[in-house]
Amino acid sequence: MNRKHTSPKCLPGIIRIYDKLYKFYGPQGWWPAKSRLEVIVGAILTQGTAWGNVEKAVHNLRKAGLLQSTVRISKTRPEELARLVRPAGYFNVKSRRIRNFIKFLADRYGLSLKKISRRETSVLRDELLQVNGIGPETCDSILLYAFERPVFVVDAYTKRVFSRHDFFRPDAGYEEVQKVFTENLPVDKKIYNEYHALIVRLGKEFCRKKPECGQCPLKEMKYLAKGL
Repeated sequence: MNRKHTSPKCLPGIIRIYDKLYKFYGPQGWWPAKSRLEVIVGAILTQGTAWGNVEKAVHNLRKAGLLQSTVRISKTRPEELARLVRPAGYFNVKSRRIRNFIKFLADRYGLSLKKISRRETSVLRDELLQVNGIGPETCDSILLYAFERPVFVVDAYTKRVFSRHDFFRPDAGYEEVQKVFTENLPVDKKIYNEYHALIVRLGKEFCRKKPECGQCPLKEMKYLAKGL
């Protein structure tokens, strides 16, 4: 089997899986947030934890009025920020990562999300990846959901689902996996948004570490990577 992502045979499989999941689940309405700043903070907080815990931390921040402006967060004492995000786990690490982003935003854009939103996508991606604590997945989540850029987000569910369907190796790197989607889908932020959300839904409900294939909406699509 040719598993290289450049194979044109990947194209029908990638699109058919999207269509199948969309028909099965319907639109997911991601990202559930009230502001661009809330999306950014949520993307940092969701690293290594369940979304339910992130929601509790976001609620604390919202209640404290810290998601109203970047200025408010910049003036918050580190220990107070850590206390508020505690439900998300690794609270000292995550509060420091939020402050790292805020410092980057202050140094380069005067704390203005409006100014940073005008930045060209590839340049902004490079800048975000230089912020300590923001890796490719968090960076691309910020680009897609906060700044509405057509950047496909890859996470553990993406690797699990599609490696099991032989689109790439289980140990494939982030950029390799991302190319499978960006080279075989229209460059469309709405499709990228919906597809990522649908993959997460599938991963949580069926394609777990111990898969439950019996009722999976993709159970009859195991040969998609071959283009069959």
